[in-house]
Amino acid sequence: MSSATPSSKLARAAITFLAAAPIQAATPGNAPETDYLGFDRGALPIALEDDAASLGVGFEQALRAIDGDAGGFGLTPRPGGAATRVSFVYSLPAETTFEAFSVPNVLETPSPSQTFIREIEISGSNDGPDGPFRLLGRATLTVQPERGRSTQFDVAERRPVRWVRVSLSGGLDVRREKTFFEFSEIVGQGRQAPVPRSDAFSGKWKGRGIALELKQDGDRVAGCYDGDGDLDGTVEGNLLRATGTNRRSGVASAFVLAVGEAGGITGVRSTNGAPFKLHSADPSPELRTECSGRAVAPPGCGSILHGIRFAYDSAVILPDSRDLLDAVARGLVGDGTSRIRVVGHTSSEGEAAYNEALSKRRASAVVAALAERGLAADRLASEGRGESEPIADEATEAGRSLNRRVEIVCP
Repeated sequence: MSSATPSSKLARAAITFLAAAPIQAATPGNAPETDYLGFDRGALPIALEDDAASLGVGFEQALRAIDGDAGGFGLTPRPGGAATRVSFVYSLPAETTFEAFSVPNVLETPSPSQTFIREIEISGSNDGPDGPFRLLGRATLTVQPERGRSTQFDVAERRPVRWVRVSLSGGLDVRREKTFFEFSEIVGQGRQAPVPRSDAFSGKWKGRGIALELKQDGDRVAGCYDGDGDLDGTVEGNLLRATGTNRRSGVASAFVLAVGEAGGITGVRSTNGAPFKLHSADPSPELRTECSGRAVAPPGCGSILHGIRFAYDSAVILPDSRDLLDAVARGLVGDGTSRIRVVGHTSSEGEAAYNEALSKRRASAVVAALAERGLAADRLASEGRGESEPIADEATEAGRSLNRRVEIVCP
């Protein structure tokens, strides 16, 4: 595949340094720009190109380049040279028009055999994963003056795309014939069409290190994994955010998963608070699990909900949360528990005191929404715990998105 060659005027990127800020920070003020090239927004790596195979670069590195962790990582498991070029193709969940790109923390490791990528080129297609791709933006990176900075470069052509190819080449300081290359993160900001809810999370999948059976009912998904784990989650757009518990050991896991166009399932999993690991699995209709005859229970006591969405810096519940709130109300109306607590949680961006106050306001808003749906107000109470009880790491946006949640607790 090859991109159309742009004019030199379009190819010339305007590069600026700016302070790197969390993409979804829960602090007062204007809403931050959304990174639509992030895995947490449904972008999925689907192809590896150029020197990726010969350098041992796999989908793990492709995912790390869009996982929301601005820290650097080793891009090439095997060394390359000055002409090294690695490309990743990503699918987006809906047509996206990018307005700016940025790369945070362009920093050098003090080693003559390691260096940061020097050239980045981003192209897009609305025709298919094989292109044709046309240039969206490119930049020649230079070392940033300090950690916490981002290099921003303009988009050469603002047009909607469904597939993006990111090409990384060369190095800032290649001193040896065999050099390892590093990268941090590519952030793409702009506008995206509404993402319809995926209904693909019913099925069976098996892959290296993971076996899943899932059943979907609207926003809700339930199932089991690895022969001894129970899983429950919520679908938003093309992503399933779920939590699970091993029945034997009590060890918890957290998942962010997506079903690709070919039917395979891809995503990340954190077990017992460890860093996320990439998992992928193919459809396995013959798989038999302990939950094959189990229906999806309505959300209720004990549920962890990731699909109740709020306006930025606000306790206003967004309209697309209506169906999930209806389901929660149905599940709780038939429950005999006399008292129900709605507990709000946030990720750790921003001040802890502010996050605690915001989580309290949001939990109160959910209580009001449930009362409007017929639950007796004297059964309901709200509580906000802010960032104090994370269920996933805060290093990646996948983890942060799991920590932003509402829990239904019945004493």
